[in-house]
Amino acid sequence: MKTLKQLFFLFLFLNLFQLIKGQDKVPVRFGKVLPTDFDVKPPATDSAANAIVVADWGTTEFVADANRGGLNIEFTRKRRVKIMNKNGFDAANVRIDLYTSGRSSSEEKLISLKAYTYNLEGSKVTETKVESSSVYTTNENKNWIVKKFTFPALKEGSIIEYSYTINSPFYFQFQSWAFQGQYPVLWSEYNAEIPEYFKYVTLSQGYQPFYINKRDQSVFQFYFARGQHVDGSQDRFRWVMKDVPALKEEAFTTTLNNHIAKLEFQLASVMFPNGLPETYMNDWKKVADELKSDEKFGMLINRSNNWLEDELKKITANAKAPDEKAILIFNYLKNNFALKEGYDINCSSNLKDVFQDKSGTVADINLLLTAMLRHEKIEAYPVILGRRSRGITNEIYPLIDRYNYVIVKVVFADGSIYYLDASKPHLPFGKLPLECYNGHARVVDREMLLPVYFYADSIKETEVINNTISNGEKPGEVFGTTRNNMGLYKSLEIRNKLTGVSENKYSQLLQPAAREGSEYLNFVVDSLKNDEEPIVVSYDTKYKGFADNNIVYFNPLTEYFVTKNPFTSATRFYPVEMPYTRDEIYILNMEIPKGFVVDELPKSTRMMLNENDGMFEYIIQKNATNIQMRARLKINKANFTNADYDSLREFYAYILKKQEEQIVFKKVN
Repeated sequence: MKTLKQLFFLFLFLNLFQLIKGQDKVPVRFGKVLPTDFDVKPPATDSAANAIVVADWGTTEFVADANRGGLNIEFTRKRRVKIMNKNGFDAANVRIDLYTSGRSSSEEKLISLKAYTYNLEGSKVTETKVESSSVYTTNENKNWIVKKFTFPALKEGSIIEYSYTINSPFYFQFQSWAFQGQYPVLWSEYNAEIPEYFKYVTLSQGYQPFYINKRDQSVFQFYFARGQHVDGSQDRFRWVMKDVPALKEEAFTTTLNNHIAKLEFQLASVMFPNGLPETYMNDWKKVADELKSDEKFGMLINRSNNWLEDELKKITANAKAPDEKAILIFNYLKNNFALKEGYDINCSSNLKDVFQDKSGTVADINLLLTAMLRHEKIEAYPVILGRRSRGITNEIYPLIDRYNYVIVKVVFADGSIYYLDASKPHLPFGKLPLECYNGHARVVDREMLLPVYFYADSIKETEVINNTISNGEKPGEVFGTTRNNMGLYKSLEIRNKLTGVSENKYSQLLQPAAREGSEYLNFVVDSLKNDEEPIVVSYDTKYKGFADNNIVYFNPLTEYFVTKNPFTSATRFYPVEMPYTRDEIYILNMEIPKGFVVDELPKSTRMMLNENDGMFEYIIQKNATNIQMRARLKINKANFTNADYDSLREFYAYILKKQEEQIVFKKVN
């Protein structure tokens, strides 16, 4: 017989067990909204959220298809969102993507779509249904059909809820799951049941921990027509995240696709009972073989392409060596071909048509460059990569759909290697657009896809500004001469900006805003037409404040290193990805204006970013006649973890404050 004490602890244990068990369940009852459900509040980390995803639940399982005697994948999703204010109305715009092979018998089907808007009117909950007539269909491309709808009767405080099921005959279309998005998520759950016949590679990313990450096994039985059935074991997965913060795009972000907490699945192989295994995920060697035999890729550049003979003789007529030929061919394409929209690794046409039309996509132009170089017996290979906005590519698994850009690797006889992109006007030989610096890429070599890496940390953008300020002949006359030697990518940006702009408008577009009491004169842009050299901007400045004032506040920096702090959020949940490293120097040599003395001078300082990640230096000194100053901003790496965020924010805040400090000149009686 149990004692009262034992009964008490048993009662306590059972209640605690039920409490823990309850915490492991979806915190809402889909399809049933009560007045108390409207009391949900945003989490403290997203107190100003425009909408809240209260619960997002999904499951994927395999089901028998009696019509075709096989298995289909069935994905079901249920989602509830609380709209906090009008800025959260976007959460009520829903799209559902359905894959199709182009044949009606081989496409995903949307079934059992239900969607309602719930509003609290006094103490009563009203519901408004999304009618099937308001769901419209668009064909996004040959492989994707999109169903779209928005919720009616929407207002601040509404709850929206929808559920649907997708039935798919495509084993490679196992649904991915995003636990994170533009709104905070209180509960996100994904379940999957995968029979032993199917092997998938699971790709997980993001920085949020799982609340539940569980895997076990169970048995399955699938029944078909005429009493046929199969059975076996299957893996059951359950992934849950709680209180997931919103992921908002901030400064220095390549793409949120790299950082959102999500799961993706790639079909590796299928083997049914008494059958042979079918492999779906290629290795790099097989992908290389496929690319080399592809009529839109390898076949184009591996041909002799003798139709180029006469044209290449004209283009390379003045070349004496292979490297000179390569430069002439590169510049011919860069300067004479118009870039069409579209990002893919395959050619959109045949190379002869691209050459005749003098236009093409990035892949068109750079595959043509490869073919032209090879025709001239110059070793050249296409390189496939994913643009930074596409997201990073996987180094282990050959997920070819992640690649959407082609450049060219050139190897000269002396072993020197250059990477080229002839699709971008004004881009120098051997340089790449910033969008290409996305880490891992692959060279389509003769026999293999070889890894190569393009990191933003490898790019150093330098800029040097020299400012000389001297006295004029009359008291109060002060003139400055500024010369700005810009970096490669700033020069490229300016050249693109000034394409088609008349020279007399250069100063309007490029010169910094004149400060109070100053006037810019004689604005000149040098090396604008020479893509291989950085642009040099020079101008004169007339300072007017010294003629009529007894005290003059003068900022020795004519151009700021930082115009605003890019790190404004209190916290950041993913890394900082700058486009390059920086080394910017500002040098001032200034005569003390006639009739004035220096009353106050900013203090010299040096601030380090972490130990050796960067540095801001501000050194200033004076003697009886002159002031000398040297300021420098140096960022030694491009990529920072979110653990560095606070130090970056403080570093930039310090620079902004220091840039505002003034020299105080006082007139001598």
